[in-house]
Amino acid sequence: MESNRKSVYALEAILFAAGDSMPAEKLCAVLEIDRSTLESWASQLADEYDYNMRGMRLVRLNDRYQLVSRQEYAEPVRKALESGRPPVLSQSALEVLAIIAYKQPITRAYIDQVRGIASSHTVAGLAEKGLIESCGRLDVPGRPNLYVTTEKFLRSFGLSDLEQLPYVEGFEIEHGSEQLSLEAQEGERS
Repeated sequence: MESNRKSVYALEAILFAAGDSMPAEKLCAVLEIDRSTLESWASQLADEYDYNMRGMRLVRLNDRYQLVSRQEYAEPVRKALESGRPPVLSQSALEVLAIIAYKQPITRAYIDQVRGIASSHTVAGLAEKGLIESCGRLDVPGRPNLYVTTEKFLRSFGLSDLEQLPYVEGFEIEHGSEQLSLEAQEGERS
């Protein structure tokens, strides 16, 4: 039991020192453990932090793990780090972010089509805040950028992965499949 505890705390030390999310694959390699053992250790740490209401929590972000400060202590942490208030997202930024989250990967043209208004400024602002990023280009004439949400998006909204997004009727997670066929048809007409 004592050696297991030390091993769990080795995981804690790595995540603390990293300061950012770490891929599960790398953690398994460094700690010389399999994936199920990593998940067990991470669960033990997360439960300990939650049970004791510690100042930090262990979160899973897709296939990565990270230690983060507990939401209840956000204000004193902000004050201590002098980072000011978190940016408030406008209604248009929230709309664009929701469209990207549910339909990614997605082009700006498709976002504009869904919203019925130009979104280039909003997309640029979300990218600057690190909530979205370009993940490549669509293979159609003009080769538009494809956008996806980032780990910062997941962290900011308290999600482990996109499957935790709330269900919205008619707006299911499609990962861009409808958009790609729509844009391919438009490209054929050009």
